[in-house]
Amino acid sequence: MPTLIVLRHAKAESGLDKADIDRTLAERGRRDAAATGDWLRARGLVPAYVLCSTAARTRETLQKLAFDGVHTSFESRIYDNDPDTLLDLVREAPEDASTVLLVGHNPSVHSFVHDLTGDAPREFPTCALAVVDLPDGWADVRRGAGALVTARTPKD
Repeated sequence: MPTLIVLRHAKAESGLDKADIDRTLAERGRRDAAATGDWLRARGLVPAYVLCSTAARTRETLQKLAFDGVHTSFESRIYDNDPDTLLDLVREAPEDASTVLLVGHNPSVHSFVHDLTGDAPREFPTCALAVVDLPDGWADVRRGAGALVTARTPKD
């Protein structure tokens, strides 16, 4: 049974002086991302494959998670913030990857979890994650087929 981890990037700087895609993490975001990586490792939730937005804050979130050596696909389409695109990208994940991590943006990641499970958390703040079990392979991922195993925010 494949496991999908959907993660919203950690808290970013305000970025008043730079383009949105170039915003990096705030100090709180760096701490939250590192703690999230520790939390995932403690539960054996280490991804075999990562889909990550090309935005600076998602890339830095991934770096702070400290999953070194994991095959990562940086996808500009994640930044477009469309849940249907996220579904398409997950369907393209390698079939031999038992756990996939998707690092993206709201509102699409929150909507995507809801679409997959019908049971998304009420809120999905920065560095929130959802762990979703899927009954079939990646190519067969579809709306409503997943089961929400757990959700976590940095305050949990």
